[in-house]
Amino acid sequence: MKKYLILTGAGISAESGIRTFRDNDGLWEDHDVNEVASIDGYRRNPELVWRFYKARYAQSMEVSPNPGHYALVELEKALGDNFHIITQNVDALHIRAGNQRVIEMHGSLQDCFCESCDTHYKMADIDLSLARPLCPKCTGFLRPDIVWFGEIPYKMEQIEALLRKCDLFMVIGTSGVVYPAAGLVMTAKYLGAKTIAVNLEKPDNLSFIDEFHQGKSGEILPKLIKEIMENL
Repeated sequence: MKKYLILTGAGISAESGIRTFRDNDGLWEDHDVNEVASIDGYRRNPELVWRFYKARYAQSMEVSPNPGHYALVELEKALGDNFHIITQNVDALHIRAGNQRVIEMHGSLQDCFCESCDTHYKMADIDLSLARPLCPKCTGFLRPDIVWFGEIPYKMEQIEALLRKCDLFMVIGTSGVVYPAAGLVMTAKYLGAKTIAVNLEKPDNLSFIDEFHQGKSGEILPKLIKEIMENL
């Protein structure tokens, strides 16, 4: 059976009500990205950064997966170990929808870790009433488990291994601008995989896409994945 590798970006979550990575004015949820998504911003004002991520965590828990997410669950059920998702999103909607083989390359709003002892926690298990939450184990400061600008995305070795083996690489809801994720489709294409993209707008890396479906993933994916499954 062929191996399918999926890359998802902000577009698939936007259809669930989560705003995309940043607006045209360069703001992210009305904040300068350098203040809330960089280690320097965190060091300057950790309480501001925590307010921002606590609000985003709360928002992520108020929304639900959409038909695009659920279509990917059905594809995973059909493919088993021949299916993996790499997501740039931190909202955990793929996991909440039921996908199991998910690589959250930019971390998750559901998680945090101690800067001192590196113990990891679920947000649901810590005291979020504190301006700067503390580690229950060593009382060190916790930080959101999010990959910020200038930090290395998680599980890049695993991602590279999956790229080398995949037969079909599908990109969903991403503009093809943010690297290293934007370069994955190029790697997949060079290694011989068929490439498919689903997005509202034409992505910047369209020249590496064999088959482009323009529109909302929640409308396109259920039909597209049904067709794929019929031909497995």
